[in-house]
Amino acid sequence: MSKQIKGVTNFDPAKDIPSLVGKVILVTGGTAGLGRESVIAFAAHSPAHIYFTGRNAPAAKSLIAEVQGKCSNVTLTFIKMDLSSLRSVKEAVTQGFKHDRLDILMNNAGIIAKPPILSIDKYEVQFATNHLGHAMLTNHLLPHLLKAANEPNSDVRVISNTSDGYEFHRLIKGGIDFRGLDSGSTMNKWVLGPWQRYGQSKLANILFAAELARRYPQITSVVVHPGVVRTPMLTEMRGFVRWFNDTACWLVGIVPMEPHQGAWSQLWCAAGANKEVLRNGGFYRPVGIDATEDLKGEGRNAELAIKLWDWSENVLRKFE
Repeated sequence: MSKQIKGVTNFDPAKDIPSLVGKVILVTGGTAGLGRESVIAFAAHSPAHIYFTGRNAPAAKSLIAEVQGKCSNVTLTFIKMDLSSLRSVKEAVTQGFKHDRLDILMNNAGIIAKPPILSIDKYEVQFATNHLGHAMLTNHLLPHLLKAANEPNSDVRVISNTSDGYEFHRLIKGGIDFRGLDSGSTMNKWVLGPWQRYGQSKLANILFAAELARRYPQITSVVVHPGVVRTPMLTEMRGFVRWFNDTACWLVGIVPMEPHQGAWSQLWCAAGANKEVLRNGGFYRPVGIDATEDLKGEGRNAELAIKLWDWSENVLRKFE
């Protein structure tokens, strides 16, 4: 077991997630890595339906066959979606989501340390994928989340993934470069550019989750750092980015976890933990450690969270 696994050390998704009968779940990035592991874990507890998104249709087909081979009573729907394209997100969720309620939304998908390029919508691609795409998705699913939340004895949760890499936002004045985002800049920086861009997108995940909790307290919204995990996000790194990541992990003694372990933290927050245990708007480390008070830099800046929310809403309106 990796030395990252601490806190709720005895968490076992197979035993500690209660029945999910009647629950409707959506997981982004469900065809690989932590998303795939989460879909498999949820399915073992008989939810009413699982939606999962991604871009790899053959991988989705394989996952559905695997899950239904073990849990024949569980139905799944793959929604093909490119989170870096806001129109794609809107069209995919509008056409693909068929239920009137949603109990668990896991904003899991993401990209890391990419070259300085723009999304199809002309936003820096990591910010577009990691934050704006999930903001669009959450916005369109909000009525379904609220419907479930307004029912008696409800327990509706939105789990968003972030990373300790959010701390690289401190290399950007103000934490998030709104002017650069608005101008269509690729934000090509000389000093740790890929990590600066990644850091501001992961900061946005933290602030968005906290602001969602403040605006809609009937929904439990938390943000999770899963740890360093041996998923394609890690294994497909190349060049300096890979060297920097591996060196940083080695210096602090981090051993990357396997995907099934890496999913524990988000699964604990999504379904394993009692609702009353979770801090709404909180930041969690593996597994079940409330690290909200440890957030650094702009990670606890409520004014910046409001600014990000309002700025994001203005962006999303352009693609409605």
